[in-house]
Amino acid sequence: MSEQVDVVVVGLGPGGEDLAGRLAEAGLHVVAIDAELVGGECPYWGCVPSKMMIRAANLLAEGRRIEGMAGTATVSADWAPVAERIRKEATDTWDDTAAVDRLTGRGARFVRGWAHLDGPGRVVVDGQAFEATKAVVLNTGARSWAPPIPGLEGTPYWTNRQAIEAEEVPGSMIILGGGPIGLELGQVFSRFGAEVTVVEVADRLLAVEDPESSELIQSVFTEEGIEVITGASISRVAYGDGFTVSIEGRPDVSAPVLLVATGRRPDLEGLRVGTVGLDEGARSIPVDEHLRAGPGLWAIGDVTGIGPFTHVSMYQSAIAVSDILGQAHATADYRALPRVTFTDPEIGSVGLGEHEARERGIRVGVGTTQVPSTTRGWIHKAGNAGFIKLIADLDNEVLVGATSAGPIGGEVLGLLTLAIHARVPLSSLRSMIYAYPTFHRGVEAALADISD
Repeated sequence: MSEQVDVVVVGLGPGGEDLAGRLAEAGLHVVAIDAELVGGECPYWGCVPSKMMIRAANLLAEGRRIEGMAGTATVSADWAPVAERIRKEATDTWDDTAAVDRLTGRGARFVRGWAHLDGPGRVVVDGQAFEATKAVVLNTGARSWAPPIPGLEGTPYWTNRQAIEAEEVPGSMIILGGGPIGLELGQVFSRFGAEVTVVEVADRLLAVEDPESSELIQSVFTEEGIEVITGASISRVAYGDGFTVSIEGRPDVSAPVLLVATGRRPDLEGLRVGTVGLDEGARSIPVDEHLRAGPGLWAIGDVTGIGPFTHVSMYQSAIAVSDILGQAHATADYRALPRVTFTDPEIGSVGLGEHEARERGIRVGVGTTQVPSTTRGWIHKAGNAGFIKLIADLDNEVLVGATSAGPIGGEVLGLLTLAIHARVPLSSLRSMIYAYPTFHRGVEAALADISD
């Protein structure tokens, strides 16, 4: 026998939790299901605790920059307060009681367990079946994915979860993957004393970003003593007293800890999306502009493949809620989708990269300025590496993409995201007043540099 309800939400990451609460507050009978912690990856193993680690690591870096700028300082790293803050302030020692109470307090019913689809409108969790009369919403996220490297499977390698839960900093570590997660965590552990080697199969770090970003972060990492190996063909991983990674044409790399940060993928097979006519071998669930994945079925968050970010999940949640409730139909618009890699320097980007814009046939104009050449960057001096790059559509006289890399690159990105989202004319951006001396003034200089 199955129980009939209005809505079933499978997966309670930030977007799913928000959506379930909103629909319950609107008076619908909502069953919200998750086998793990309510709130998802972000507050327990992702955004929040990792940024606590980054904040601590950046404080160490700033202390080490005092020499020649403000006197002398001796900096001694201590991981204990970082681990304690993550346990006590971010995760409640990985206990979601407060989050469950928050969700049920909004009127949703919570069920803990592994759920799967069983045909249109039907969800089964640990043998209990629910029939949704209005909507099934999938917010099942993605899991750390390890490549099929010989010798890797079955070894005690770290993912982001073990890195976040670490009680001690290893003496050395190898990181497989030169994307945002690997670089953020690698810089953190390096600044706390670990010898870090980053191994990336692509020919550059941050391969989804414009090449200037890759060059910048590799330069910074090399200066900080982090070894970077790109274009790596990994032949084998061996595990004994520690890990040894064999790379064709290079000496083996060994360390007691191996962090695998090679991406994340959804488990569509385990979710049994085939029972509703979707491809279980796909990398994501296709959705329309209302987040509809099929009749009576919506999907939001990482599982949609739009962007593995909390802000995407929350944005999509609001649109799906509106659609399910039959309200004014907002539609998803990802033209101004921002992303930030929280290394030091921060690397923020929004919209199209230069290559992508040119591939789309846009008459592209590019303007660039280096942060150290701006007044604020010159004043900042130590740790001022960065640049601002603008991608303009010259025919329509608007920005279609931008990169902001620097000490607060992610914050400067806000101005550029608004400009792209609102299609602010280049003439308006050039004529506005930029406070002096701020990092934002670099945008003014980059605008003046735009040429095809």
